[in-house]
Amino acid sequence: MKRIGIVCGLFLLMAGMNVSAQKKVAGPMKDVNLVIDNTLDSLNKARTVRPEAGSTRKGDNPVLFLVGNSTMRTGTLGNGNNGQWGWGYYAREYFDENKITVENHALGGTSSRTFYNRLWPDVLKGIRKGDWVIIELGHNDNGPYDSGRARASIPGIGKETLDVTIKETGVQETVYTFGEYMRKYIRDIKAKGAYPILMSLTPRNAWEDADSTIITRVNKTFGLWSKQVAKKERIPFIDLNEITARKFEKFGKEKVKTMFYLDRIHTSAFGARVNAESAVEGIRNCKGLKLAKYLKPVEQDTITGASRKKGCPVLFTIGDSTVKNADKNPDDMWGWGSVIHELFDLERITVENHAMAGRSARTFLDEGRWDKVYNALQPGDFVLIQFGHNDIGDINVGKARGELRGAGDESKVFLMEKTGKYQVIYTFGWYLRKFIRDAQEKGAIPIVLSHTPRNMWDNGKIIRNTSSFGQWTKAAADITGAYYVDLNKITADKLQEIGYEKGLRLVGEYFKRDHTHTSLKGARQNAESIVEGLKEVECPLADYLK
Repeated sequence: MKRIGIVCGLFLLMAGMNVSAQKKVAGPMKDVNLVIDNTLDSLNKARTVRPEAGSTRKGDNPVLFLVGNSTMRTGTLGNGNNGQWGWGYYAREYFDENKITVENHALGGTSSRTFYNRLWPDVLKGIRKGDWVIIELGHNDNGPYDSGRARASIPGIGKETLDVTIKETGVQETVYTFGEYMRKYIRDIKAKGAYPILMSLTPRNAWEDADSTIITRVNKTFGLWSKQVAKKERIPFIDLNEITARKFEKFGKEKVKTMFYLDRIHTSAFGARVNAESAVEGIRNCKGLKLAKYLKPVEQDTITGASRKKGCPVLFTIGDSTVKNADKNPDDMWGWGSVIHELFDLERITVENHAMAGRSARTFLDEGRWDKVYNALQPGDFVLIQFGHNDIGDINVGKARGELRGAGDESKVFLMEKTGKYQVIYTFGWYLRKFIRDAQEKGAIPIVLSHTPRNMWDNGKIIRNTSSFGQWTKAAADITGAYYVDLNKITADKLQEIGYEKGLRLVGEYFKRDHTHTSLKGARQNAESIVEGLKEVECPLADYLK
């Protein structure tokens, strides 16, 4: 009995020591995200759509493996069906696939701990000598250690451990610090002869305070710990948080809202692309990082803005076929954007017509046409914006160029028939506000125009767009403080004065072949109407007229 008592005493003593040791472990990070991500609850389904590790390898070429959470790959299927996208989806577009392939193995809801325990073994099987692995984790390393999602890692980079029993399942597990999980990844990768890279977390749509223009950084915790581990392990560290945060601060709060969808953490397609570009920027600028040699060369646009004269602004025009058409022979259909230069003093300003026939505001943005203008804009430039003729059609079938009606903030996710991909579609006014705010961000002056009137009449009155696209265009201008010219009204008044009878017969004079597309004379009439409107609203662009 005495021996049993001694054993029991020792057991109790050891248990007490263990409890004492447990108390020295810091409590888990508080879940401040307040976002419920149930991806891990659908882990088996997620596994069916994630790539088999190394399956994209071409010959003996290396593979770049991406390891992360929902900011890298959003949703169970990772296909944007909830309107959210991770930057890992777009990362492959920046690499030369003939030299390296990119595999996105990230999964929403995972922490450094849960990814390492549940997903990492399968990823590790596909890694070979000469491969690369980017790790960006930490968003989900919070909450309870032993219940619920049970995904928290111990804060810091120390060697502390914590033995837990998951309350719901009874599974026993040893929990490590965030830094130790990073070291585990690094050791495993190096053991395969591959190259690890650590990245800090993507920034959230969070600002220092209500009036601040400074994005709240998360580098005092997980970003700092990743940097410290990378330095000690002598591997590259890329501060993705800082690179993107600096861009967001230049964008301003209103534009940054478009970088996210549904919440302040998960990015829209726009935000995901910004993060992907930031990751690539970090790779290019990381001294001695050989992964950079697999990137595609940076494309140089030598056309947009090429007309610029030293010390002079450029007037950019964007829109559809009523702005730019064939515009070659006198008997062609013409857009006003190809003749408006005749009214300006070209010694003091140059004019570039970047409109494209058949485009809506949405497709002009989707095709990257606006990006070229945006990148070429400089302070003091001007942008004439006119859409609406093609914005009323089908949204996800046929030409798939329509938007939601109105000028509000509404949006909806659609499955595109042609591509089989999901896309968030916004209102007509939303797209105009994006063009306007992008131009304002660059120090340029945007002017939005109601679209040109058509040669369509009702009881002797020419039909106008006052209650539809004209109204929505004006609303976009009012919200953003942009200049608004009611081109539809100014030209419609002129056609109304000509009269219904003459108007129908003048199809060959002011219009060409149909009721929408203008002749050279009609294009010049619209250009003159724009000039009248510029003077009426006292737009500074009028100062450059002849």
